[in-house]
Amino acid sequence: MLKILIADDHQIVRRGLRMTIDAERDMRVVAEAADGADVPALVEKHKPDVVLLDLQMPAQNGVETLQQLRPDFPGLPVLILTSFGDDAHIYAALRAGASGFLLKEMGGDELVEAIRGAAKGRPQLHPDIARKLMARAPMPEDPFESLTGRERDILKLLGRGMSNKEIALELALTEMTVKGYVSDLLAKLGVSDRTQAALMAVRYGLVRAEEL
Repeated sequence: MLKILIADDHQIVRRGLRMTIDAERDMRVVAEAADGADVPALVEKHKPDVVLLDLQMPAQNGVETLQQLRPDFPGLPVLILTSFGDDAHIYAALRAGASGFLLKEMGGDELVEAIRGAAKGRPQLHPDIARKLMARAPMPEDPFESLTGRERDILKLLGRGMSNKEIALELALTEMTVKGYVSDLLAKLGVSDRTQAALMAVRYGLVRAEEL
């Protein structure tokens, strides 16, 4: 059973998210927060598997909350909830360690599948948001020049949202070997997490945004 924490300053949004999540057999909402400042204490108390975090909240926004969470909870999947036109802080949230970005306008089926994917370590980038990030992210002309052929293969699969276990099965490698390759390619690309690497894979044509 996946435990989910919701942080959004609008009660009606939290209620809708809770109804969608609690209707699933494999997940439930364990805590809600109306402001980002309350999230770290709730994470410590309830140990959620995934956090849904609104990007814009009045007292402490999603970027500030992420920056506060990451030192103590580096591996916790945090999905940013945002509106289509709200792109001013999306790139900042990516750099702060967001595991993915979801549009508030997305359907319930998409939401729960994104939660399941994030819980498995898969980056979650809505195609529309991926295009926004691709347009903003400053990157070199050939960011993959230093990668080996095997690292490129793994980056393609990582960009398609596969977990280390799934990549290992696809390429007939051990999961530990894949983990080592992922760490190496993240270092070579100069990014801190799988979501940023997936974005690069999309921007430079290794995968299409729709495959995320």
